[in-house]
Order: sequence, then structure tokens, then C-alpha cells
Amino acid sequence: MELNSLPDNPYLLLTPGPLSTSKTVKAVMLRDWCTWDDDYNHNIVQEIRGRLVQLASRNPENYTSVLMQGSGSFGVESVIGSAVPADGKLLVIANGAYGTRMVQIAQALKINHLVYALSEVNPPEIGELKRMLDENPDITHLAVVHCETTTGILNPVREVLAEAKSRNIVCILDAMSSFGGIPLDMRDWGADFLISSPNKCIQGVPGFSFIIADKHELAKCEGQARSLSLDLYDQWNTMENGGGKWRFTSPTHVVRAFLQALLELEQEGGVEKRFERYCTNQKTLVSGMRSIGFETLLPDELHSPIITSFRSPSSEKYVFKELYDRLKEKGFVIYPGKVTQGDTFRIGNIGEVYPSDMEMLVQTIGQVKFW
Repeated sequence: MELNSLPDNPYLLLTPGPLSTSKTVKAVMLRDWCTWDDDYNHNIVQEIRGRLVQLASRNPENYTSVLMQGSGSFGVESVIGSAVPADGKLLVIANGAYGTRMVQIAQALKINHLVYALSEVNPPEIGELKRMLDENPDITHLAVVHCETTTGILNPVREVLAEAKSRNIVCILDAMSSFGGIPLDMRDWGADFLISSPNKCIQGVPGFSFIIADKHELAKCEGQARSLSLDLYDQWNTMENGGGKWRFTSPTHVVRAFLQALLELEQEGGVEKRFERYCTNQKTLVSGMRSIGFETLLPDELHSPIITSFRSPSSEKYVFKELYDRLKEKGFVIYPGKVTQGDTFRIGNIGEVYPSDMEMLVQTIGQVKFW
């Protein structure tokens, strides 16, 4: 099939992932790959692993990367289940659905843990974190979400991780919705483990997750995993010594698409340029939505450029499903709200999406208004 004959997307995905991808990312999945072949493992898997550590820090020699089958939550579970030893204790910061999911993982794996729980609209406070750590000196690991897509809030993870590292606590950063779209440096920030997914800011497709880890901390995970399939150390050890080989069948088409997405990130100008585009998308969206009467859930200083939550109209005539269906007919798919404190909906700002798309979306919402 010629590239130009590929069907256009019936709608633009304005979600935090899966998201709209380029034709070229989709096109490379037309070829089949053998999961045991050197062309795949060496030229694709190993290339990806090297590019990931280059993106993660200016000191890539300190880090390594592991690809893990499954969605982002599989990657998070592999880290929590492998990194925290039997005699360890995990502090989870939870101000949304994905922080709460890390708590659920700790509960399911019977890991000794403590929760710093907040509402979905409040970031963690360093003073309160210090108090909790002072009162619980047995904390060995800390886990926090960078961009909590429940609301779109951007948590102050640099300050959080700095406080934890000052106490020699191992830091786990869920950068699922931010890596590749918001500049960060694992060494500068103090992250020992970073988890993300191809179908977020790098603009690939879903099917696996990846972990970037401090080599020293990853080596400590040997023999600690609470799962066979999600054994982070064993997956890394097999990949490292087997030239990119996975322990079990890998999602070959998705992996190849991810390499293409990484190449397109580089072509765009890297993380900084993509961050600029996402910020422009978000500002264009918020300005436009406010101009037609919508309010954001969060104050501007807490917004990430990843996804934005809006308060639903107060009219009794408003039904989210009706708004969703009308926008889908017009070529846009948005997200329902996920907060407990009020009725909201969310619009993603990432993916193969540009400011002109945001302008068209706002115009369309104004036209389909039915309340």
C-alpha cells in the first residue's frame, strides 16, 4: 500500500493517549518483524533503548532502559514490584487516579506503604512531605506522578524528589504523560526510575511501556520481583545480554512504530520544541474556551501542557455524552472528566495536534452548543 493511499483518521483524538499519530508512524506497521531476529532486536530495540537514555539525561552513561510488554500501568507495577525490597517501605503521593493506582499496586503486592493523599486539585506541599518523612524514617522508596492526567495538574516533582534524595530515598517517577513532551533530566531531578509509554508525548501507539533506570538501583532489583512477567531486572538482564531480546513475545509492530515516533521527535527539534508546541496548543485552547464561556478546573499556574480540565456548563440541558457525540461527528474526540469534586470534561493537547486544530475545535464547540 502506498503511503498516500492510507485512509485519513475519521477524527482527531484529543485525549492524553492513545492519541493522534502521524501517517508515517502508522505506515511503518505495515511490515512484519520477527521477534527473535537480529534486524529487529539490534537495529530497532537497541536503537530505541539508546535513544531513551539520551532523552532522559545529559549523563546517559548512568542510566539504562527496559521495554516492558503491556500498558503504562504494567510498567509502573513492574518497577514498584521489583524495586521495593521485602523489608522496604514505599511512600506514594496520590492526588489523582494514577497516584491512587500506585497505591492499589502496593496493596495488591502486599508492599508496606504509606499514602500522602490529596484532592485532585491540590499539589503536594513540601512542608507536609517533610513532616511525613520525619515521622516515618523507615521510608525507603517514594513514588509520585509528574503530570496527573486526572485533572492535568503538573506536580512539583523536582522539589519532591530533592527532599526525598536528601534522605537517600529511592525515587520512582511516573512520567507517563510528560516524558518526551516536557523537558526533564533524571540526574538533575533525582529520579532513580522513570516510567512512561510510547502512546503519549513521543506520539507512538500503545502496546508496551518503558522504564529508564539508574544502573546501580536497577542492579539491586535482582531477585526482588513479585511477578514473573513483570520482573524488571530479569527483563533488563535479558535485553542487555541478549542484544535487545525480550523474554517473551514482544509487540513488534508497535515497537517499530515507536522508533519512527522517536525519529519524528528528533526531526521536530527534540523535547524542547515539542514542549513549545504543546504549550501553544494548551494556551490556544484555554483562551478560546474562555472566550465562549468555559472555565478551567485548575488555576493557570497548575496547568500542564498535556491535558486541560474544564468545568461543565451549569445548564440542566447539558449532557456530556451529547457534546461528545456531536463533536465526534465533527471530527473531534474529547475525554470525560474524572474528578470527584465536580462535573468536568477534559481535552488533550498532545499528539499530532497543532494550534490550528485547537482553534477549529473551539469554533466547533461554539457551533454545536445546545444548552
